[in-house]
Amino acid sequence: MGLREKAVVPGNNRTMDGRIVQAKIIGKVREYVDSVRDTSPMGKLVSVSIGDVPEVAVYIRNQARAAAKADIPFVQEFWPADISDDECKRRIVAYNDAADVVGVILQRPVPDHINVRSLQSAIHPLKDVEGMNPASIGNIVYNDIALAPCTAAAAVELIRETGLDLKGLEVVMIGHSEIVGKPAAFLLMSEGATVTVCHHMTRSVAMHSRRADVVIVAVGIPQFVGAEMIKPGAAVIDIGINQKIMSDGSMRIVGDVDTESVMEVASWVTPVPGGVGPVTVGILLRNAIVAHQRQLAAGWIK
Repeated sequence: MGLREKAVVPGNNRTMDGRIVQAKIIGKVREYVDSVRDTSPMGKLVSVSIGDVPEVAVYIRNQARAAAKADIPFVQEFWPADISDDECKRRIVAYNDAADVVGVILQRPVPDHINVRSLQSAIHPLKDVEGMNPASIGNIVYNDIALAPCTAAAAVELIRETGLDLKGLEVVMIGHSEIVGKPAAFLLMSEGATVTVCHHMTRSVAMHSRRADVVIVAVGIPQFVGAEMIKPGAAVIDIGINQKIMSDGSMRIVGDVDTESVMEVASWVTPVPGGVGPVTVGILLRNAIVAHQRQLAAGWIK
């Protein structure tokens, strides 16, 4: 059964519904959780927020809901904005040592005085369910992709859902951030795709994107990619989340892709919201399974 039957928005055969893909992932996660319940039950996921950041609340809420569907315990920790970097690391190390914690999620952004990269490094790679520890990202270079950054892995998962063969696929990645663009490029290369990475110094992004079978966009510029930049029949994965003021003064959440125009030429387009976001949460839970399996193998769980 193809993606057009599984993850399609009713009445629109070009838009991929990430919620359907997420549900499939969560179903498999739940099967695993049930299978180990009597022998080596899953530990809890710990979400860490530092300071009062209202926009983080929606991410935590989505993660908590998905974890509940998978029957994985989810604990929310809220640390004060003035907490020291050293105290953050001390608490994270305590989670690393706790047998009942399967993974740690560090919500971003964090206060300016906190070194986020240092905290990501403090999360043990076996409990790094977000795939953000430099060791986790570095492992991708050696084709160990099981604990990859969630958003990058979600983009690859959506491409796989189209039924396109990743081997030899021509992919253009627009954006080269350390947490999305670069990991996504390495993940795709590990699957046999031919990947071009475009960034702010690329002379003609459209020249590259128009030849691609798949275009992934993560630049943080509202509706940056239009129909003229897409080859007819291509798949377009939109990772951007932007707030745009409309002509009537209202606020609207849009991606990095001009979805309406691109839908006229592309075979598949991920909407914003409802595309990559739900799949990212699903990947987070799938990573929790991998973390649990590796902790079992390491003897951390009895």
